[in-house]
Amino acid sequence: MNIGNQILNIRKENQLTQEEFGKLFHVTRQTVSNWENGKSYPDL
Repeated sequence: MNIGNQILNIRKENQLTQEEFGKLFHVTRQTVSNWENGKSYPDL
């Protein structure tokens, strides 16, 4: 399982939208989408 799938699973388990999840980490909805789709990765 890659990091994008893990982010998606965590977000769905907590019933959060991409926008709500992004606000928790001070990033945009588009950034969360890019993470989930493997287009970019969060700073770890």
